[in-house]
Formats: sequence, C-alpha cells, structure tokens
Amino acid sequence: MTSEKKPIPKLDYGIVLTIMLMMIASAIVIYSAQTTGQYGGTNFVLQQLVWYGIGTAVAVFVIQFDSDQLRKVSWYLYGIGLLMLIILFLAPETWSFTKKTNGAQSWFFIPKAGAIQPSEFMKVFTILVLAKVTADHHVKFIRKTTKTDFWLLTKLGLIVVAPVVFILKQPDLGTSLVFVAIFLGMVFVSGITWKLLVPIFSAVSLLGGTVLYIAINKPELLKYFGVKPYQFKRIYSWLDPYTHQSDAGFQLMRSMLAIGSGQTSGKGFGNREVYMPESHSDFIFSTLGEEFGFIGGSILVSLFFLLIYQITRVGLDTKNPFYSYICVGVISMITFHVFQNIGMTIGLLPITGIPLPFISYGGSSLLSNMMAIGLVLSVRYHYKKYMFSSSE
Repeated sequence: MTSEKKPIPKLDYGIVLTIMLMMIASAIVIYSAQTTGQYGGTNFVLQQLVWYGIGTAVAVFVIQFDSDQLRKVSWYLYGIGLLMLIILFLAPETWSFTKKTNGAQSWFFIPKAGAIQPSEFMKVFTILVLAKVTADHHVKFIRKTTKTDFWLLTKLGLIVVAPVVFILKQPDLGTSLVFVAIFLGMVFVSGITWKLLVPIFSAVSLLGGTVLYIAINKPELLKYFGVKPYQFKRIYSWLDPYTHQSDAGFQLMRSMLAIGSGQTSGKGFGNREVYMPESHSDFIFSTLGEEFGFIGGSILVSLFFLLIYQITRVGLDTKNPFYSYICVGVISMITFHVFQNIGMTIGLLPITGIPLPFISYGGSSLLSNMMAIGLVLSVRYHYKKYMFSSSE
C-alpha cells in the first residue's frame, strides 16, 4: 500500500476553457448583431476581443493576490468604488465626463479610452467585503446566538445598502437588484439562523407582492414612493407588451419575435430578419435565439451551468471560509445576471438593462466579470492542500 502526494493544479483549466468558449460565442453573436447598422460601422467584435484581452490581464493580476492580501485591500477597493459612485451622484449633468446616457448618469467618459461604469466594479468589491466581514464575524463569535446573527445580518445589509442608494439615484434599478442577489446569496450560506431569516424574508416577499399589486391596480400610489414614469412603462409593457408595442414594449415584442422565429435550430448564422435594437448588448440572447434557435440557446445556458458548477466545486474544495464566501458571491452575481437577462428577453421578467455575462458587448461589465473569475482562480492558485491517492 503506497501513498503518492500529488499537488493540485494551480490553475483551474476547466474554468479557463469555459471562458474561452464563451469568448468565441460572444464574438460570433456580436459579429452577426452588429450587421443591423444601428451604430454605423463600429466593429464591436474587435472591441470585445480587446476587452477580453484586457480582462485576461486583469484576471491574471488578481490571481497573484492570496487570501491575506485580498483581505487587506478589500475595504480600500470598496471605499474607492463607493467614492466613484458618490462623485457620479454629485456631478452636475453639464459635465461632459459624467453626462447622462439612456437617461442614466452611470458612466465616466474618458477621452479616447471609452466609458467606465463604476457600479460594475463595485459588485466585485462588495463581494470581497461581504466575504471578509462574514468570515471575520465567525472567527470573533465562535458561539452563535440570535443576537450575533442579527449583528452579522445588520453589517451585511449596511455594506450592500450604501452602494445601492447611489446606484438607484443614477437611476439603475437593474444593477441595484444584482447587489440584492449577492446579499441574499451571502446571507443564505453565512449560517444565520432561520429564526431570523424566515420572518425577514417573508416580510420582504409580502412587501414585494404588495408593490406589484399596487403597480397593476393602483399605480398612482407608487409615485409617492419615488417610482419614475419610465418604470411604470416597463412594468406595463412586461405585463401587456402587445398594447405597448409601439413604445415601451417595442424591444420586448421584437425580442420575443426574434427568439420565436428561430424555432428549434435557428435560421443559420447571419440570416437575421428581425430588427432588434441593442442586439449586441442587453438583447444579444435574442440574436442567438433567432440564428441558432433553441439548440443554440440551450448550449449557451449549459455553458453557464457548467461555469457555475465549476465555481461551486472550487468553493467546496477550499478550507478557507473567506474564499468560499467569495465563490458564493460570484455565483450569486453571475446566476442573477443570466436569469434576469434571458428572462427579460423572453418576457418572463421585466426589462432592466442587465447584460448577459461574458456574452454581451460591454467593457466595464466584461472587466468586472473577468475580475470575479480572477478571484475564483486565485482560490485554486493559492490552495496549499494536497490530494492523496493510493494503490496496491
């Protein structure tokens, strides 16, 4: 009976391969989507590949940081991200580098470099801080009580509320919901007693159902809660897109028409017939559905399931709670993005303007997702345990 010590590979090649496949899928679908000519002759494929190159460099850089280093920089990164959101909030609309786009003041415009959306990076910074606070809390309070659990829940809530307040002011409801998803994912695995979670989440669910009921039956009451007219239109166009297909429901109707016309196997690459605004970004799944049909959409969804499984496996393998919480945060972020984006393109969920991770065109979104992947790869890269195998 012999034992052989085998070091675990420092790089998770499964995750790397999955990201490479998504990069190829993104380039193919964006190439077809940009033929609509909505933005002139802009080569979005080339720009997306450049962002992938930069994102890879960012991921490689992040991999170099071990657990202790990530803990040390987490609050600094969170503070920088929050400061950028505050600057966007305070900046007057007349400033050219913070001008509104599509009704939202969410970007910094850098001459000859493009636009940077701080809220995208803030998601990753928030995951880091939530993971650190949760791990540190369990070290400090070894013996758990309802009081200590409530204190942890309060800390996690305050960390998430701070950026959400400023992001809602931009306004950007979709990105705010991503923070909520990250918070919920972290809370569910943080060990907080269900005696607290059940009544709190029941109350939140009841409140959400009440708001939806009021939005449908007594919409005039929501104006007292700061709901904007365009948000009303999104709700109505989601519930009855046919009535609003000439304005707020136009994108949803075109999206469902495109995906439905693709049927099982699609119309083939480059054979698009349905004009779809923003088909290279938020509604890229519509392009995929039309050209590659149900089969193509299923393959892409399977890739996301594979990626989430791989990240879950990394989080379970590590014995470092801080690393595990990071994996949970990344899973929550990606899962919500995929669920919301695909859901809104097929009419299951309201349109919120959330991109499809690794597939939709967008520099800030792609960089933040690659940064998150870098964090996950860092877990395996700095894993100090060994696997043992035996043979007779």
